[in-house]
Amino acid sequence: MAIGLDVEQPPEPDDPATYDYEKCPFYGDLAVRGQVLEGEVVSTDMEKTVIVEREYDVNVPKYDRLMKRRSRIPAHVPGVLDHIEVGDTVKIAETRPLSKTKSHVVVEQVADEAAATTGGQ
Repeated sequence: MAIGLDVEQPPEPDDPATYDYEKCPFYGDLAVRGQVLEGEVVSTDMEKTVIVEREYDVNVPKYDRLMKRRSRIPAHVPGVLDHIEVGDTVKIAETRPLSKTKSHVVVEQVADEAAATTGGQ
């Protein structure tokens, strides 16, 4: 709870001399604010960046139905959470703009309930 959110703090970086403290919410000065979203990682092709996709429903009053929508959000991955892979469910928090497209940072890798109850099988 070091960053003001109810997330578990990861272990300290292995090599403090080369660690990027400027873009780390846990051990650096990066402040998190605003929205905290949860979604699935769909791409890890970029360095220190993942694409998180979240699916949500939108009401269509004309047909009195719900329509599925999805958004893809680029998020920065701090060095202490660099073990994230495609298919993982993560929590991301809004921050100051980190680049042209990134304004979110990964704060937690959420354990899937199904994998936890079946022992990962």
